[in-house]
Amino acid sequence: MTWLLAPMSSINNSMHHSYQKYTNVSAHLPRMAAEVPEMPAVTVQHGAAAFESWNFAELNAESNRMAVALTGIGVTPGMRTALMVRPGLEFFSLAFALLKIGAAPVFIDPGIGKQGLKDCLDRARPEAFIGITRAHAARVLLHWAEASVEINVTVGPRLFWGGESYEALRARTPIPVEGFPVYQPQPDETAAILFTSGSTGSPKGAVYTHAIFAEQVEALRMMFGIEPGEQDVSTFPLFALFGPALGMGAIIPDMDASRPAQANPSRIINAANLRGATNLYASPALLAKLARYGQHTERLPTLRRVISAGAPAEPQMLRALSRMLPRDAQIHTPYGATECLPVSVIGSREILEQTAALTEQGKGVCVGRPVFPDSVRIIRITDEPIDAWSDELVLSQGQIGEIAVKSPVASAEYFDQPDKTRQAKIPTTNGGFYHRMGDVGYFDEQGRLWYCGRKSHRVRTASGDLFTIPVERIFNKHALVRRTALVGIRDGREERNGLQRPVLCVEPARKLNPIERRTLSGDLWQLAQQTPLARELYRIRLHHGFPMDVRHNSKIFREKLAAWAQEQEDDEKR
Repeated sequence: MTWLLAPMSSINNSMHHSYQKYTNVSAHLPRMAAEVPEMPAVTVQHGAAAFESWNFAELNAESNRMAVALTGIGVTPGMRTALMVRPGLEFFSLAFALLKIGAAPVFIDPGIGKQGLKDCLDRARPEAFIGITRAHAARVLLHWAEASVEINVTVGPRLFWGGESYEALRARTPIPVEGFPVYQPQPDETAAILFTSGSTGSPKGAVYTHAIFAEQVEALRMMFGIEPGEQDVSTFPLFALFGPALGMGAIIPDMDASRPAQANPSRIINAANLRGATNLYASPALLAKLARYGQHTERLPTLRRVISAGAPAEPQMLRALSRMLPRDAQIHTPYGATECLPVSVIGSREILEQTAALTEQGKGVCVGRPVFPDSVRIIRITDEPIDAWSDELVLSQGQIGEIAVKSPVASAEYFDQPDKTRQAKIPTTNGGFYHRMGDVGYFDEQGRLWYCGRKSHRVRTASGDLFTIPVERIFNKHALVRRTALVGIRDGREERNGLQRPVLCVEPARKLNPIERRTLSGDLWQLAQQTPLARELYRIRLHHGFPMDVRHNSKIFREKLAAWAQEQEDDEKR
């Protein structure tokens, strides 16, 4: 009997040290290799039903081999190392090797675009660069981090640049018989630099300490009840790095991780069912695609939970996907950001039974109750830095303001961006800080947090601020609407006062003929007049297809839509 099919109780009994806390998250890997060596650690899907796998003993041995090899070519503790390798066995071997060495991997969202990648790498100034052939070609031709990189490792063919190849390093480095001594850092040492997607502004590098990773592991375990022996289908590879600490193996589906919304849903379903997955981690857009594909014919009988992250989940997706799951399984939607995750969490049952109807009435999106021991506060809205915390900043229950969080999982700074750090952090008297999420929301009478949109997206009108999510969700329920976006445009007197006129951009659910377009516009105007929150709308404009983020396909680039709406307005006045 394999570990994949073994009773969960037997795995729990074997892994009696599973909840031990390590400062370096990679220290969990040799523990797993000792306790459950044959349990699948990383399984990579190739095509519909072909899989390549390492168990925990093999992953530990291969990462030890690469830790020795990288140390031999000069990678040292604390060295910033760009890791641009596709999800697969090599990625996990290299990622755990870097963590074991104590180097600081630099992780950048691959969907960020070439210019975004260059900006991130120039800012991070990595001393080592480990990447696939295509990444190295771009590094050389586009001059990525050319002033800082001294060590190069290529995964795949090495062409016209120097450095080492992964295969050559691996071939000449034997697996160390006695393992590799995992670096024991101080809790506040840098473990990694994670660049945000930059969907609202330029990308910023959140500095993760070893203590943050350790606290995130505990938070995930507590939130979701993850048990040793589980298997996770992870469409976001960084989440899979927590696997050994959670006693969980990673299943990497055959898909482009930089464009998950374009994944083949049948392959993800096959990966989950053929490998007995208990957990699925994906963006709402990808889950919606899975639900559309499989709600009538497919089932995911082994899943215990689904984790939806990256954007709010739509109730219709939750209903459809729930039909594919076992009766006791639930879809969890944690709220947070790269700089602070998790903050709160809510399950699909509570959304569908209690909060979805309120969302359609313009109350915002409920993101659940704060995760222990986070301290979450709603503070008055300002675009200026706040240099010291004061309880006078805090608003009353029910008032919309900026969400601020004091948490052991919050990163204290952005790498080499003191101005951005000052803008986002509020120092407290005891040496701690509150992280400003850049989101607006409020608490209800039950202590649940409600999300109302990005602070930078609010539309400032003569009657007060309008927030995106409450307004948009009123109109999203129309059968011919795929999604909407509230933006502000300049117009005469309001512009001089720093105010805007609100415009609702509407992306139809399908291509409409002229009669349908007029009917839809009329319906939406009637709905606006019936809803006090939306009566101030100045224009409703139909748009053929919103600009969206590549990774989640859930975040609307409202800045681009605002520019488009302004152009439309200006053209009509000429």
